[in-house]
Amino acid sequence: MLSRNEVKYIQSLCHKKQRTEEGVFIAEGTKIAAEILASDYPIKKIYATEHWVAHQRDVQVPVTIVSEAELDRISNLQTPNEVVLVVQQRAETPVTATPQGLVLVLDGIQDPGNLGTMIRIADWFGVAHIVCSTDTVEWYNPKVIQSTMGSFLRVNHWYTHLPSWLEKLQVPVIGAVLNGVPVQQMPFLPNAVLLIGSEGSGIRQAVLSAITHPVTIPGKGQAESLNAAVAAGILLSHLTGK
Repeated sequence: MLSRNEVKYIQSLCHKKQRTEEGVFIAEGTKIAAEILASDYPIKKIYATEHWVAHQRDVQVPVTIVSEAELDRISNLQTPNEVVLVVQQRAETPVTATPQGLVLVLDGIQDPGNLGTMIRIADWFGVAHIVCSTDTVEWYNPKVIQSTMGSFLRVNHWYTHLPSWLEKLQVPVIGAVLNGVPVQQMPFLPNAVLLIGSEGSGIRQAVLSAITHPVTIPGKGQAESLNAAVAAGILLSHLTGK
């Protein structure tokens, strides 16, 4: 049975300040739990139903068995899914001025679902690093973690002051803009960064000047713009498939 203090502590991890101070995050659901257990992420505690525990083998982490009602109290999901993990955060991975491969760079992404989707897209296309502006939504936000479907385990991240970092880069900077070269005509650039702007205002003026290869996705309809995650998926499909 969960104590009142445990419930309060787990609920407190819904807040960024508490996650940052504790250096942990919350992950929920059987699929993500299985992937984290198979990864090198240190798990601090597991809260799970008897049904989940009965189907596990050799879990070397403290497990507290909870009822469905207790799980509902500590879950961020509308429909709780058997298991909640408290996991230690991984240190950020800085990216040098001469990165290898394609790096995804995000300028001011605010929506957790969009960031989570872009992490999943990066994982799909084999992009190993995502660099974020300091005001991009937090990597370990519960909604981000949930929407990655486990892909956050395989993609490195780093939050930095983008204008300063981009200024020092020694590889091409591909920027998603409305008046760029059609992506189908973009030459293959084995070592480069792809810069995606925020959902509302696109790439900000402070980093526009760093773009060496403006690129656009030609459209045939009347929509003014694409969702940031959708644009990232289309661009990476072309840029990694040549």
